[in-house]
Amino acid sequence: MGLDALELSYLTSKLGRAPNNTELHIIAAEWSEHCSYKSSKKHLKVLPTDGPLVITEKGYDSGVLDVGDGYVITAHIESHNHPSAVEPYGGAATGVGGVIRDILSTGTRPIAILDGLRFGDVASDPKARWLFKNVVRGISDYGNCLGIPTIGGEIEFDPSYEGYAMVDVAAIGFGKRGRLIKNRAEPGDAVMLLGGPTGRDGIGGAQFASDSLETEDRSAVQIPDPFIEKLLVEVILEIRNAGAIHAIKDLGGGGLSCAVSETADALGVGIEMDVLAVHTREPNMRAEEIMTSESQERMLIITGAGAGVRTVKQICAKFEVPCSVIGTVKADKMMRVCSGDDKVAEMPAHVVANARLLDLPASKPAYLNGIEDYYADDTAAAHADHTDALYRLMTSPNIASRKWAYGQYDHEVGIRTVVRPGADASVLRLDNGRHLAVSMDGNPKHCHVNPRQGAIGCFEEACRNVICTGAAPIGMLDHMQFGDPNDPEILWTLKESLYGISDFAGAMSIPCIGGKVSLYNETVSGPIKPTPVIAVLGLIPANVASSSACTPKTQPGDHIIMVGVTKNEMGGSEYYEHVKKIAGGGRCPRVDYDESRRNAAAVLEIKRAGLARAVHDCSKGGAAAAVSEICLDSGVGCAVDLRCMPHDRDIFKDKQKHANDEEILMFSESHSRYVLIISDTHINDAKKMLDKSGAAYACIGSMGGDHITFSNSKNDTAARLNVDKTRHNWSNALGDLIRNAR
Repeated sequence: MGLDALELSYLTSKLGRAPNNTELHIIAAEWSEHCSYKSSKKHLKVLPTDGPLVITEKGYDSGVLDVGDGYVITAHIESHNHPSAVEPYGGAATGVGGVIRDILSTGTRPIAILDGLRFGDVASDPKARWLFKNVVRGISDYGNCLGIPTIGGEIEFDPSYEGYAMVDVAAIGFGKRGRLIKNRAEPGDAVMLLGGPTGRDGIGGAQFASDSLETEDRSAVQIPDPFIEKLLVEVILEIRNAGAIHAIKDLGGGGLSCAVSETADALGVGIEMDVLAVHTREPNMRAEEIMTSESQERMLIITGAGAGVRTVKQICAKFEVPCSVIGTVKADKMMRVCSGDDKVAEMPAHVVANARLLDLPASKPAYLNGIEDYYADDTAAAHADHTDALYRLMTSPNIASRKWAYGQYDHEVGIRTVVRPGADASVLRLDNGRHLAVSMDGNPKHCHVNPRQGAIGCFEEACRNVICTGAAPIGMLDHMQFGDPNDPEILWTLKESLYGISDFAGAMSIPCIGGKVSLYNETVSGPIKPTPVIAVLGLIPANVASSSACTPKTQPGDHIIMVGVTKNEMGGSEYYEHVKKIAGGGRCPRVDYDESRRNAAAVLEIKRAGLARAVHDCSKGGAAAAVSEICLDSGVGCAVDLRCMPHDRDIFKDKQKHANDEEILMFSESHSRYVLIISDTHINDAKKMLDKSGAAYACIGSMGGDHITFSNSKNDTAARLNVDKTRHNWSNALGDLIRNAR
C-alpha cells in the first residue's frame, strides 16, 4: 500500500484498531507524497502568502488575487511528470485537464494555460525527441479542444532528465469577486459527483507519482477526454450562477479518497458516501478501486438536499454530463464509506486528510564543495571564435525559437491574448481595462551549482519578464521539483531553494499564492537537477495604453541601451555547457536586491511611458543572446561595442584585458539586466529617467544593417552573424530536430 511501519502504527493508534483493506487503500492514496506533502509541508511554511491583493477562503485549490473593480484572477500550477514520462500524450493532456479544474473549483472561468517542459538532450537522445513531440501534441490537443489558449511557458533540455519528462502546467482564471464560491456545508446537504464515469484508469496514480519511476505502469496513467471537460466547465459555471454550489472540489490525485476527506476536513463536517451510487465506466468495481480511481473530468459538489440536487441534475442533463448523488454531509466529522448496506470504511476526516509529517535529515551535497571555485579564473581557455560560439548558442535547443511548439497551440482563442507566446511574458486583456502579464521560469543549471541563488535567480527572471511588458509583479506560484527526499542531500537542496524563494518574495513583497511540490523525480542516471519553477503574475494599470504591452518592430538607427551590470558569473551558463562543454562549475549568478529593485523600477517607468520600442531581459545566453534575439525577431541587424557595457571591473585580477573578457561581457548570465531599444525621438527622455533612477546603464550600440556585430576592447570584431541566415536557422533548429522523431 506504500505505508511504512511507522505510518501504519500511527494510523492504528489514531483509529484505535487495525485498518481494514479499503481503509488502507484510502490512506495510501491520501498519505502519498503526491497528495500529503508529508516531506515538504513543514518547510513550505516559510513562504509568505499574505498580501493586499490576496483573497483566501477555506478549501480553495487555486490562488486568488483581487485585480480591481470587483474582478479577480485565479492561478494554479501542477505537474504530470511520471505519467508523461510513461505515456507522454495522455499524461500531458490530463495534466492540463487537472489544473483547469483547479481553476474552476473557485468559481472562475479558465482563460489561459502555460506549460513548462523539460526533457533530456534532445539533440542526441531519440527518446527525448519522442517524449517532447508527444507531450506538446497532448497539451495542444487538450487545450485546443477546450477552447482555452495556451499562451506561454518555457522549454528546456538537460542531460539530467534523460529518459524522463518534466511537465508543469499552470492555468489562469478570471471572474467577478462576488461570484467566488465560498465553500461551506451543513448537515443534511447532498454530496454529488459530476463529470465522466469512474473507471479503473489511474488507480494508484498518487502512489505511482510518489516514488521513483522504476516501471512504466500505464494503468496508473489517466485517460483524457477534453470534450466532457469542456462541458463540465459550462456546467459548473451555470450551477454557480444558479447559487446551487455550497462547496466544490476537483477530483485529482487520490480520486474520491482525497476529495471527500479533504473537503470534510476543510469544512469541519463529516461525509457519508455510497460507492454503489457512483456512476462507473466498468462493472463490478470494488470499493477500493472506486475510491482511488483517478479517472479524469470529475468534480465533487456539495449542494442543498432538495432544490439544490434538482438544479444540479437539470443543468447536468441540459449539457448531457453524468452526475450522481453519492452521499450526505454529517455533523460527526467522520469519513464514512458504504457499499450499499455494508460499511467498508469509517475514519475521522482529519486523520485521513492529514498524514503524519516527516522531519527528514538534510545535509549539504558533497558535490557542492568548492563547485563555484571551479573555472573561476578560466582565462586561458577562452573560446577562439566568438562568431561560432554565438551562432551555436542561438541555434542550440535551449535558445532557438520555440515556434515549433507554440505554433501548435491555439493561443488567441478567447480574444484576450494581447502578447502571444515567444515574448518575455504573455499578456491577457481583462474586462476592467487592465492587463495581466504571466511568465514561467526555471534554470536547473544555476540551481545545480547553487540551489539558493539559482532559485532566487529563477524568481527574478520571471519578474523581469513581466516587467518587460510594463506589468508590476503582484503574485507568484512556485513548483518545487526534486529527487528522492529521503536522500539528505536532495532534501537540503529543496530547503535551500525554498529559503531563497521565500527571502526574495519577502524582500520584494510578492506573495506566494499557490504552488506544487513534485518529488521522486529520478532517472536511470540518478536524480534530476534541482528544478524549482516560478510563475509570476503582473498587472498593467488601466491608464497605461494597451499598446505598451505590445512590442513593435525595431527600426534602423534605434539606440541599444543596457540596464544593469555584467559580472563574472559564468557558472551554469549556456555558454559554459553548450560551447565550452563545462558542466557543473563556476560562480552562479547572484541577485543584488537593491540593484534588482532599482533596475526594475527604471525599466518599468520607461516602458509605461512608451519610450521603448522593445524591452528584453538578459537571461540564458547572456547579453549577446538577448541582443541577438531582438535582431532575429525584428529582422534588423545591430552594432554593439562591448567596451561600453556596464560591468564590474573588480572581478578581474587587474585592469588589464584578460583572454575571457569578451566571453564574460557577451555570455555571462548576470541577473537584473535589461536590453532597451529606444528611438532617437525618445533617447534623451529615457536617459533622464535612467539618470534619475540611479540604475547603471549605457548606450552600447545601435540597430541597423544586415549583420549582428559585436566589437571588442581593441575595436576588432568579436562576433558577426548574418541576420537572415541566422534567423532562418534559429527559427527552424528545434523543429528540424523533432520533425523526424519516432
